[in-house]
Formats: sequence, structure tokens, C-alpha cells
Amino acid sequence: MHRQPAQAMLIDLDGVVRRWDPAVPAAVEAARGLPAGALTRTAFSWDLLRPAVAGEITDAEWMHLVATRLPLPADEAAAAVAEWQEHRGSVDPDALALVRAARAAGRPVGLATNATDRLAGDLAALGLTGEFDAVISSSELKIHKPAPEFFARACEALKVEAPWILFVDDDDRVIRGARASKLLGFRWTGAQDLSYLRKALALPS
Repeated sequence: MHRQPAQAMLIDLDGVVRRWDPAVPAAVEAARGLPAGALTRTAFSWDLLRPAVAGEITDAEWMHLVATRLPLPADEAAAAVAEWQEHRGSVDPDALALVRAARAAGRPVGLATNATDRLAGDLAALGLTGEFDAVISSSELKIHKPAPEFFARACEALKVEAPWILFVDDDDRVIRGARASKLLGFRWTGAQDLSYLRKALALPS
């Protein structure tokens, strides 16, 4: 870490600012007679997830493909996916407090996320519209983390050079990519990280 504090922060959405309740898909699976983990395992198989976050297919098309792979009749599979997708997660109050504290101290904050075209609607539903100085979405860029081009565009959005940006994400692979692009990568594990991150940004205690 530089002796001087980071001048800006990029922060991930899913797994950092947004939390997902695993009980939601588990309940749908149990009610529909699906194997445990079938929904998330299918949705996050890379051959389905990648085109969705790369902006090659819409979120609705992604979910349709997920339904076609479930071991249920087509109408039941579609209903299971729709029920699961009604839940849009919840905001992690500690992560949001960090975002607000950084911005209050004059440190611009960008949301840097692998997301589908549903992102804007989700941010609105979560009450997060306007909480960031920039929103860098893989589906809009057509480039997903951890591609170097994603990080370059994210830095451009904040108008700060990479070595002075603190990048916070919960994915080790993404953190490695951020560090390779000269950002100050930090892997988020929860509220226990706040003290370190506040110091890295020179935020008032």
C-alpha cells in the first residue's frame, strides 16, 4: 500500500455491497423438487453466465436458458426461475457506510461490477441509485472482470490513475486481475475489513 492514502475507491456489487440470501433459492428448490443448489449452480455455469455479463444476451434470455437446463417440465422450470428471481438481494449496511464515508471525505467511489442489463433496475430497487460517482457495468462495456480493459475503463470513469485507486471485491481471481492492472486490490470478507479500508482511504475514525 502507498504511504499516501488511496484517492478513490472501486467497489464490487455482488458479495460486497449486495448480499444474497441462500435460503431463497433453497426454498424454491425444495418446493419444486429440485436438487439442492440446482438454481445457482446452473445460472453461474460459465457458459451461461459469461454472455450475460458480457452484454451478449439479456438477463431475461439468461434466465430462460437457465430454465431450459433444469430437470423440470418447461412451464414449471420457468416458474421456478421467476420465483427465485423475485428476490433481488439486500444491501450490506457496512459496505454502504464505507461508500458514503469515502464520498463524504472527497474520495470518488465507483461501482465496478460484472452485471447484466438488469443492473439499473436492481440499483433502483435496492435504493442505491445515486450512491456512486460512477457505475461501471460489464454488460455496458461488453468487457467483464478481470479483463485489463475493464479496469482501465473503470479508472477512466473516476479520472484517477490505477495505483491510487483502492479496489474492493470478494473474488480472489478478480483481485489478482486488479493488482496486475496496478490497482490496490483488497479482498472483502466482511465488516472486519472496515478498519483497514478506512485507513487505506485516510477516512476520519
